[in-house]
Amino acid sequence: MELIAASRIVKAQQRVRAAQPYSEQITAVVRDLAAAGGDVQSPLLRSRPDARRTGIIVVTADRGMCGGYNANVIRATEGEIREIALRGEEYALVVVGRKADNYFRFRGFKIDAAFTGFSENPSYEDARTVADRTVDMFLAGEIDRVEIVYTRFVSAGTQEVVKRPLVPLDSELLQGGDGLPEGAAAGYEFEPDPGSILETLLPRYVEARMYAALLNAAASEQASRQRAMKAATDNAEELITNLTRVMNRARQDSITTEIMEIVSGAEALSSDKGHQTTLASIEPPAARIGHREVAAESL
Repeated sequence: MELIAASRIVKAQQRVRAAQPYSEQITAVVRDLAAAGGDVQSPLLRSRPDARRTGIIVVTADRGMCGGYNANVIRATEGEIREIALRGEEYALVVVGRKADNYFRFRGFKIDAAFTGFSENPSYEDARTVADRTVDMFLAGEIDRVEIVYTRFVSAGTQEVVKRPLVPLDSELLQGGDGLPEGAAAGYEFEPDPGSILETLLPRYVEARMYAALLNAAASEQASRQRAMKAATDNAEELITNLTRVMNRARQDSITTEIMEIVSGAEALSSDKGHQTTLASIEPPAARIGHREVAAESL
């Protein structure tokens, strides 16, 4: 499992890097559309000050044996739920991965949506499914904001659990576009109008962010599993070494005991033979008595 996880880390890293250009480019296009006069009053950009319910997307693995990867994400999610409760709000859980699904269901948390079966190899369609469900809940007024808790992949040796706002989108991302410098005309035309294009691209932008989170989580899962399996292998080898020493020591003690018993038995047999030889060289008492009687008669 360690070798398999190590080989999958490389592929997961490549997928993370391959998705970055798309994410960066769609961000640039959204900024340009806003700068060109796109409508920035989209519901996905409009925050709700009187928020009563917060949605939390929890990204974990479908399988275990990956160290503290799942536990760290679940612990961060529980901390976020406590903070939401302290603010007097409600929560809505959208879980990704069987570990989070099983954990929260077993403990009686209400789960609004669950997605499993793709944690190790997520596709863009998987990200779209999760993002569409979340956006629909937001637009329907079921939730007023959405946060995503996942593990960000920094390197093969470093991963960190992060919490990122997903919906509504930060209006600052629309600042600084090159489509329409202040006081100047646009350098290109949009068909249809920029507002309509922006309205279409914002859900795609949410999907791109969701896909990036799933890819980071998948890479982090493989890195955590590789480290956990390496630690398990090292512990097993150390246990084998210790048990081998104990076994050799016990066998040596057994052999030593047997040798001592053999030597003791040989010494006991030797002592018995010497004792029997000494007794044989001594006259029987009856013979001595008879000899004395004969000597008395001769007198």
